[in-house]
Amino acid sequence: MSTSVRLAIDVMGGDHGPRCIIPAVARSLAKLPELQVILVGSKESLVALSHEYRLPAERVSFRYTSEQILADDSPASVLRHKRDASMRVAIELVRDGQADGCLSAGNTGALMVLSRALLGTLEGIERPAIMAALPVAGKPCYLLDLGANVDCSARQLFEFAIMGSEAVAELSGNPRPRVGLLNIGREVNKGSARVREVSELLRQCELINYVGHVEGDGLFRDEADLVVCDGFVGNVVLKASEGLAHYLQAQVRDVLAAHPLLAWLSPLLRRLLRPVLRRHDPDLYNGASLLGLRAVVVKSHGGAGERAFEAAIVQAVAASRARLAERIAERLAQSGVQSL
Repeated sequence: MSTSVRLAIDVMGGDHGPRCIIPAVARSLAKLPELQVILVGSKESLVALSHEYRLPAERVSFRYTSEQILADDSPASVLRHKRDASMRVAIELVRDGQADGCLSAGNTGALMVLSRALLGTLEGIERPAIMAALPVAGKPCYLLDLGANVDCSARQLFEFAIMGSEAVAELSGNPRPRVGLLNIGREVNKGSARVREVSELLRQCELINYVGHVEGDGLFRDEADLVVCDGFVGNVVLKASEGLAHYLQAQVRDVLAAHPLLAWLSPLLRRLLRPVLRRHDPDLYNGASLLGLRAVVVKSHGGAGERAFEAAIVQAVAASRARLAERIAERLAQSGVQSL
């Protein structure tokens, strides 16, 4: 069986587009010998940049498109219009078996709507969810949902836990990841009726290593490997965490530059601090998986630079190599979600 992974990459998505994505692809091809890519986007951009970065012809192919989904396009409109948009064509390549997974930095709502319509959801899943990692204690802590579902029922949160547990097991190599439910307290009687209901469902599920409620600070205390919440809360937590990480990095740079002695010592201090800053750099954790679909789709942050998009490629390769959608389908069947 071939060990290669073929990704369909939407080159037109994100704030920086091809000028950022193509060099990230070039570096990823150099680091990941199993990687093959189909670059989807404008012919003019792809031809010029592929020559500039000397992409290997035997591992790169192209699908030229004439349209692009913009950040302010409504998710509903993309189903009826822009049928030759790069994001849509990239998803269709996965649907048609020409690619193992899709990666895009484009409009999140459009990506979710197109993925559901073109790929379909796994049996028993009401809504797909978005899962990504936060840098915690030198290793990732996964969080879902991150914005696909603002208001969730107890059943949907239970589905997220099942899907996320299997995804984390495949991506991290930990066969029994600790699963927590984000709440305003650790006590079993705390939180809304919905949270208490899903907590009881999780306690009764033998397939999940459920560790109970996790408060906001518990995310950063290594209390769980996966934390489940609705998309409104998850998106706020993710953006606040990323903002805090970038703020602290900027503060370190400002302190080193503000004092003459520290400025003189800054090369040494930067070298000493580099491992810590790297462990908590959000760019290195870029790449969110859309769980609950019948194939692998990964969303990169729209503002991702070259290094961050390269990290998203690594995430997409890992999810595709693990055949993540198939593994999640198997776990859902074992859990009896379809009968809930």
